[in-house]
Amino acid sequence: MGELPMSPLSLAVAALFAQAAIAVPADARPAGADTASAYTDVAYTDLAAGRAQTALAKLESGGAARSDDPATLINLGSAYAAVGQNGRAMTAYQAAINSSQRYDLQMADGSWVDSREAARMAIRRLLATTAQASR
Repeated sequence: MGELPMSPLSLAVAALFAQAAIAVPADARPAGADTASAYTDVAYTDLAAGRAQTALAKLESGGAARSDDPATLINLGSAYAAVGQNGRAMTAYQAAINSSQRYDLQMADGSWVDSREAARMAIRRLLATTAQASR
């Protein structure tokens, strides 16, 4: 049996400075969606492996900043944060909160979190890390 691509519905927050929750793949797919339309590369694998620059290149070249998908925007923010572009990270997280799409994301620990709450968690983590760094 072949491995199914990860859909954005099964992805969530990538690592922020190596200590954030990471989404895990799930079999969830929107009803009636074919494999091609259900798959969006949100750079989960690269972010989970600590390859933030590679993830960022994939996300930017794929137009992630213009996306309305919360998982894509959260991972874009996480990639920006990991390479020290905190302002851009904040913009991406805020876009995920303001997205017209909203759904639950599965976190690495198996819990499910509303996409807007996942973005808020990422913002809090970013602000806490920034505050610690400025001390």
